[in-house]
Amino acid sequence: MQIGVPLETAAGEKRVATVPDVVGKLVKLGFSVAVQRGAGEAANFGDDAYRAAGAQVVDSAAELWSGSDIVFKVRPPSAEEVGLLREGGTLIGFVWPAQNPELMQQLAARRATVLAIDSLPRQLSRAQKMDALTSMAGVSGYRAVIEAANAFGRFFNGQVTAAGKIPPAKVFIAGAGVAGLAAIGTAAGLGAIVRANDTRAEVADQVVSLGGEFVKVDYEEEGSGGGGYAKVMSEGFQQAQRAMYAQQAQECDIIITTALIPGKPAPKLITAEMVQSMKPGSVIVDMAAEQGGNCELTEPGKAVVKHGVTIVGYTDLASRLAKQSSTLYSNNLLRLTEELCKTKDGVVNVNMEDDAIRGLTVIKDGSITWPPPPLKLPAPPPAKPAAAVAAPKGHGHGAGEPMSARSLALVFGLGALALLVVGLFAPASFLSHFTVFVLACFIGYMVIWNVTPSLHTPLMSVTNAISSIIAIGALIQIAPPLAGDSADRPSLLILGMAVVALALTAINMFGGFAVTRRMLAMFRK
Repeated sequence: MQIGVPLETAAGEKRVATVPDVVGKLVKLGFSVAVQRGAGEAANFGDDAYRAAGAQVVDSAAELWSGSDIVFKVRPPSAEEVGLLREGGTLIGFVWPAQNPELMQQLAARRATVLAIDSLPRQLSRAQKMDALTSMAGVSGYRAVIEAANAFGRFFNGQVTAAGKIPPAKVFIAGAGVAGLAAIGTAAGLGAIVRANDTRAEVADQVVSLGGEFVKVDYEEEGSGGGGYAKVMSEGFQQAQRAMYAQQAQECDIIITTALIPGKPAPKLITAEMVQSMKPGSVIVDMAAEQGGNCELTEPGKAVVKHGVTIVGYTDLASRLAKQSSTLYSNNLLRLTEELCKTKDGVVNVNMEDDAIRGLTVIKDGSITWPPPPLKLPAPPPAKPAAAVAAPKGHGHGAGEPMSARSLALVFGLGALALLVVGLFAPASFLSHFTVFVLACFIGYMVIWNVTPSLHTPLMSVTNAISSIIAIGALIQIAPPLAGDSADRPSLLILGMAVVALALTAINMFGGFAVTRRMLAMFRK
């Protein structure tokens, strides 16, 4: 089967659905690949690079569409492109079936099979490699910060120079999904003071881990929705949220909004009054501009200045990093193709029994199959009964309870009996070495175990404690005997074993601290 990659016709779109590095991998799966002339030029992928990778370069869109069994696209096809699609062909790309019902009918009339990459069930962990929404959101979040820096009149990081002190920029990010987290990491990396908010409380730790401060709304309500998205919140929560946004607008220099729920208009988070309250020269980057915008004054596709504030409403943020986003997107489509062609014979099999493929397939052989049935996710494990957690009173002791006097006496009695048997029947040399071992255990426990762990894992601290016990025992064996105790000198075998044990434990102990230093260095800026 032939995979066709046409030139994107949407205004301002620079991405391409497949890059030369991926063409060779598609050929290994048994497909032939055709690319329309100039399809990758805007993303810095020339026709010669596609030819070198094994693709055929065709001159016209009509030739490519009609000659391809499968078409890879970025943007949804236009009505003209649908007319060029081969009868019964397969289309893979962004379709947005909820927003494009007419397009769905046109594709169904062509008896096409359509896999909408935007309909991937993101709850499935194995679907992450095909998740183009996440890939593009990460690129867009990064680019949003770059656009904000371009429009902002100062440094992001604070500086103290001979010419004066420059305070760091304050950046507020509304929404800490994939795009928001990418924006947080980028802004924090540039040295800004970053604050963020999200209706999903579980992302607070992620915000902090990226160097941001999570700003909580003074209203208790869970905001997690299906598929990893946030849900529409109650009116009471929205009022408290608007009050918090109004305060951040007065304090911050840059606001980046990412709030968007698929199939719904973008919620209005930043009002005109909030824009007026911002300091002159401030910047708003509205990443939801394509669906109307989170700011009341956003003009989709434009950057405008209102009340002294630059409002960036670009709808092609991912396309402004065309080479990077094309590479990520083509890898997503490659992983999807591998799932469709597990036999590597160049023939796709749209398996409707596969949850991931079923969720992607919005049209099958001309029949509209969207929306898909709900996923059958595995049930969470049942909670352990309380009786199994806490031991009944009077039977043994719990983890936090001291041992009873009777049990303690029994343990000491058994230990004394064992020592008596050893003393009566064991040779004198064994008793000497056993005494050294017991003393090493006590000294190692008291000296090492009670020290606060300073290594990167408690397990490594425990292994160092054990190593210390071995080292102490080896040192005692190696130490020269006192005058007149030559009979107690250990044999050469024991001395050799003690030296080897001491060398190995030294490697383990010092190696642990060396590994810790390297791991800590990874987290330093």
